[in-house]
Amino acid sequence: MGERKLLKIVNDIKSLKIQGAEHIARAAIDAWESAKDKKNASKLLLRTRPTEPMLRNIIKYLNIFNKPESARFYIDNGLELISKYGSRLIKNNSIIYTHCHSSTVEAILERAKKEGKRFEVHITETRPNYQGRITATNLARSGIRVKYFVDSAALAAMKNADLMLIGADLITPFGEIANKIGSGLFTKVANMLDIPVYVAAHALKFDAKATYGMISSIESRSAKEVWKHHPKNIRIVNPVFEFINKEDITSIISEFGLVSPEILIQSIKEKYTWLW
Repeated sequence: MGERKLLKIVNDIKSLKIQGAEHIARAAIDAWESAKDKKNASKLLLRTRPTEPMLRNIIKYLNIFNKPESARFYIDNGLELISKYGSRLIKNNSIIYTHCHSSTVEAILERAKKEGKRFEVHITETRPNYQGRITATNLARSGIRVKYFVDSAALAAMKNADLMLIGADLITPFGEIANKIGSGLFTKVANMLDIPVYVAAHALKFDAKATYGMISSIESRSAKEVWKHHPKNIRIVNPVFEFINKEDITSIISEFGLVSPEILIQSIKEKYTWLW
């Protein structure tokens, strides 16, 4: 039973049936806990997303401390704090721009809605897998007003926005953020329009070994996602992530509050000593 559960979760992560760092981490805890061979489970899970720091950090924590419930608490308590701090940024009658899908961003916006705030969210589609549709669908179900834009209409999506709010896939020791492709470009557009940029990120997305530019050279996906039957003499480039300069970020919303990238790194060093 435990091995079947492990293999199902491994396949679901690989096929993107389970996606989003927090969802992947929670599923990995369940799989690891149910498996008899912890070493093999760790290896299989880590192979599913080789550039996913939250997954690596959770597996590392489990192998050091063998405390699945504590690992779940790290994730759930962090998300609760982030949604609390982040919802304070959402004002009545405001417009929030976001890109891709982040369960952390969703938690912030859904909390603001429950607090009685009225606002509108502009979302870009996020080709080629259209993760923006997940965000749009979930927020609309929560009763939040949503406008959905093609990626090339990002300027129009941001034109009247009060803030840009995105998630993060990775935090480097230097305070840079890696997120879904398009995030770096759209952050530049937000800066050009004087729109504040907030990144919602659990500190467990920290990668002590990451260097600027590393992730974009590691993970890319199949050309078939972009153009299934393209001519042979055309090379399709389909990167998954790109970096956001820390200078382009107004603040990071983490379990430690609204902090600068530099303060976030210092807090991680002090609170999560086992990550180093």
